[in-house]
Amino acid sequence: MPWGEGMPEKGKQVLLIEDEPHIVEAIRFILTRDGWGVEAHADGADAIEVIQRLAPDVLILDVMLPGRSGYEILQDLRADAATARLPVLMLTARGQDRDRDLAQRYGVSRFMTKPFSNLDVLTSVRELSGG
Repeated sequence: MPWGEGMPEKGKQVLLIEDEPHIVEAIRFILTRDGWGVEAHADGADAIEVIQRLAPDVLILDVMLPGRSGYEILQDLRADAATARLPVLMLTARGQDRDRDLAQRYGVSRFMTKPFSNLDVLTSVRELSGG
């Protein structure tokens, strides 16, 4: 079943796949204050299994992760009909055009360069969730 179709309403859930603890805490603080449930995971190697198990409304995905890159994870998500439509906000410390182009080629919903503003993250997640 394609992402978002026929799924039960379960509240607003974000999965954050990021290995920098201070970024995890900052994003968790921003989003929980806005009413989001936030789960975090730090390893790229088993990220796909975590995404499938938690079925978030929005995924925030870092590019550089231990085990597997965010680009590889994004490619797998887009290749699977069950997650092809999952909204993905990709974060990167490297803001070169080729990084943005690669993310877009792999089907990212939105791309953001670190450091980012709290308001930009919140606005992006709200827009990606359709709210």
